Amino acid sequence: MRKLIKPLVFAGALIPFSILIARVFVYPDSLGPDPAQELAKESGEWALRFLVITLALTPLRQITDQVEFVRQRRMLGLFALFYATIHFMVWVAFLLVFRWAAIVEELVKRPFITIGFAAFLILIALGVTSTKSMVRKLGRNWKRLHRLVYLAAGLAVVHLLWILRTNIGEAVFYGALVALLLAYRLQRHLRASKPTPPKV
Repeated sequence: MRKLIKPLVFAGALIPFSILIARVFVYPDSLGPDPAQELAKESGEWALRFLVITLALTPLRQITDQVEFVRQRRMLGLFALFYATIHFMVWVAFLLVFRWAAIVEELVKRPFITIGFAAFLILIALGVTSTKSMVRKLGRNWKRLHRLVYLAAGLAVVHLLWILRTNIGEAVFYGALVALLLAYRLQRHLRASKPTPPKV
């Protein structure tokens, strides 16, 4: 049964992508009057969802003592990068039509795009260094680098908040989850760093 968990998680993580593909080629009317904006929104939100799920796996492992949670962490983190890449490509290909000068201008002049792009770059760095060989090469620096996942999640939440502007309930929800997970990590770190009282 354990051997089936990884393929099942992999297949499950592809369901949102399959739905997006179906909406484009089978049910295009479901994308509404601005298909590119809808695709960008959906892919970006799925990137954030997978990022939050990835952050939740270590606390779940610690609370439940089930090591299977962390065994899926790398793959789900890469799926966060996968959906973030789709989000970026939709923006580049359909919204700006590969007009590179306009892309650079948007990155410089629009802070919410700059913030989203910064989160994307962090995810790329984490994805590239997620292999076992990179873990060995980076040593202790690997953990320091991969703590930036919290920064990426925070930037992604701000990016979503800025895009939604008025209907911000979903972004606030994800922001609360990220804050809760960060608070849990800080609490664990502070507890571990406390000196053990001497035995009497």
